[in-house]
Amino acid sequence: MSTVTSSTASTIASTVAAQTAASNAALQQAAQSIVSGSTGNSSMDVTSLVTALVNAKIAGQAATISAQQTQDNTEISAYGALSAALSALQAGLAPLSNGTTLNAYTATTSGTGITATAGSGAAAGSYSLDVKQIAQAQVLTSTGFTATQALASGSSTMTLTVNGASTTISLNSTNSTVAGIASAINSATNNPGVTATVVNGADGAHLVLHSTSTGSANGISIAISDSNSGDALNSLAVTTTAGTAITSASATSANLAANQSTISSTTTWTQSTAAQDAYFTIDGTGATSSNNTVTSALSGVTLNLTAAAVDTSTTGSGAQTLTVAQNTSAESSAINNFVTLYNTLVTTMAALTSFSSTSKSQGVLLGDSTLNLIQNQLATIVATGVKSGNTTTSLAAIGITLNSDGSLAVDNTTLSTALQNNQSTVAALFNSTNGIAAQLNTNITSYTSSTGVITTRTNAINTDLTNLSTQKSNLANYQTQLTSMYTAQFTALNTLMATMNNNQQYLTQLFGGSNSAGALATNKS
Repeated sequence: MSTVTSSTASTIASTVAAQTAASNAALQQAAQSIVSGSTGNSSMDVTSLVTALVNAKIAGQAATISAQQTQDNTEISAYGALSAALSALQAGLAPLSNGTTLNAYTATTSGTGITATAGSGAAAGSYSLDVKQIAQAQVLTSTGFTATQALASGSSTMTLTVNGASTTISLNSTNSTVAGIASAINSATNNPGVTATVVNGADGAHLVLHSTSTGSANGISIAISDSNSGDALNSLAVTTTAGTAITSASATSANLAANQSTISSTTTWTQSTAAQDAYFTIDGTGATSSNNTVTSALSGVTLNLTAAAVDTSTTGSGAQTLTVAQNTSAESSAINNFVTLYNTLVTTMAALTSFSSTSKSQGVLLGDSTLNLIQNQLATIVATGVKSGNTTTSLAAIGITLNSDGSLAVDNTTLSTALQNNQSTVAALFNSTNGIAAQLNTNITSYTSSTGVITTRTNAINTDLTNLSTQKSNLANYQTQLTSMYTAQFTALNTLMATMNNNQQYLTQLFGGSNSAGALATNKS
């Protein structure tokens, strides 16, 4: 059976006493029917008498079982509230215990056209970033055709290739208008990365092809297979050649232009936009990228380049400053969230262990050893701080102090100063090995895990509830048996007393009573 505290025992005792008193009162009232039955004034109320007798017999035990069940269920709910508060704190501790918040950085640029984000692996620093060109996707525009003109007279194919990937579509006189070809390209299986549209100009319908990927290598080439050399479809064949790769030594205006894709000599196609790579320098070191989301140039930093960032000067005057710095805002938010959740836990534990000499009800877990263990261990971690050799760093160093009720208070001015100027202290307090958040996280896991003290305690209470349920069932069986026995006995007694009363009345009629003469006496006279 689960441990019963003094307040719990008192509650159960008072409940049992009240139930027993009520049962005894009912028994006394029902007992009057025996007197009435024995005097012949009325028959016994067997049902009420049996019920009262049985209840008097089992009332104390039934009340004890019921009160203990109520107490057990209340304690399980209390442990559920405690576990929820602990889990909420643990979730809030994650960014501080695993080091992600302390390794969070922001990345900003001094100009326009570039957005930067810093992630894992970033390092604080200031960098000169000069964007000379951004990555582009090729756009090809055909000459104008009559919108209803079939460009193929018979069975033909068109093969589109982008950076080594190809797809072939079948065309004939029924689907080879400019609109039909565009539709066939867009719905092609294994499309290598080409979208087609139709632009209806003054000179006819133009087929416009867009490569879906930027970069010099992602130009579009088209091969036509048509047995009728006179078909207009043959004029759509085109070969795109990738531009020359850029190196830091050849990043002149001419070589930047040479990086652009070129197409084979044709009068049918115009390269509206050439395929090209992005080129930029970081502190004078050149780097290229086939797309404008750059993740590999600077460790832990992602750059998003747009045309507005391009420096057209020859002197580098359009370079921007990229600043990577500690994300103190995220750190402050995580630390304040930790304090809020810790204080919520303190409030929850205080409510569960509340005591007042003037109150009739006390905290459900007042005096509970499991809660006291948790409360003391967590408070010790928060109050002790973090030891490193002979040095101890406390939360007070960053503006977090302990109140008399066990809750924490944050001086955000002191915290902000520490985050800006004393990152080593913050890092020591929340290191992922023995930092405060890491210690709390380990302890909470030991409380809430499947083998933790809360689960062990809850399992013990559930075992007690199972035993109480068995006792209640056994008591119900005993109640049934007792009711059956008493009913038989008092029914027989009631019958006997009724017979005796009838015999008494008959004899009185014959021989007379204290105030009357019987029939025999009258006849004799």
